[in-house]
Amino acid sequence: MRIISFNANGIRSAANKGFFDWFAEQDADILCVQETKAQEHQLTGEEFRPPGYHVAFRDATTKKGYSGVAIYSRREPDELRTGLGWDPFDDEGRYIEARFGNLSVVSFYIPSGSSGELRQGFKFQVMDWLKPILDEWLANGRDYVLCGDWNIVRSRNDIKNWTSNQKNSGCLPPERAWLNGQIADACGDGSPQPDHGWVDTFRALKPDAVEYTWWSNRGRARANNVGWRIDYQLATPSLRERLTGCSIAREPRFSDHAPYTVDYAG
Repeated sequence: MRIISFNANGIRSAANKGFFDWFAEQDADILCVQETKAQEHQLTGEEFRPPGYHVAFRDATTKKGYSGVAIYSRREPDELRTGLGWDPFDDEGRYIEARFGNLSVVSFYIPSGSSGELRQGFKFQVMDWLKPILDEWLANGRDYVLCGDWNIVRSRNDIKNWTSNQKNSGCLPPERAWLNGQIADACGDGSPQPDHGWVDTFRALKPDAVEYTWWSNRGRARANNVGWRIDYQLATPSLRERLTGCSIAREPRFSDHAPYTVDYAG
């Protein structure tokens, strides 16, 4: 099973840059998209509906053309869920879950706080509210793959300029402590981590690698590989032994983010 997670920063823009041509060559079973930045009625064209795939969208309802998530799948989901029960989060179009038997695949878009204190405050609210939901998913016996842009790095190996970003959203110590506090490995920033927790699929397969999934559009960040790893597939421990490979497609460039692909056996 091959799953791709991709923040498109506008799915229409990514399509114009050839994303779906690239996707057609990937032999993926599931694609999770974040930041569609569109309403579903604007995505009826064939370029957004690749043959052989079912697609489901969760658009933002409070601000049209903002945020938005989607899941493409070869197999039609047994069930789709598009809300977690808190309107300020749900109405921004930040969660969609497809269920296939005992497997849940989620496309998540965690807020950024880089625009200022108000949005950073909302990001912290989301983190506090989401933690018990993630704990319940981890404990309920289902297999989960949580795909998406989490807007948080975990450690020095996940960001080019570690020291200079300590006071910037996405690299703040409380953000890192929250994310690392849910992941059970030895690849965090030194903040406490659980013995039983989510699997960071990239670190499970590449514990020491320095690769990034996002680069600022300012200057020559991408050309100089001044990046951040903020796009993840977090999996339940039940899927750890099924991980067989992963890759970040830095090129071609479809967005300020790169698609992140994980292969699971079976």
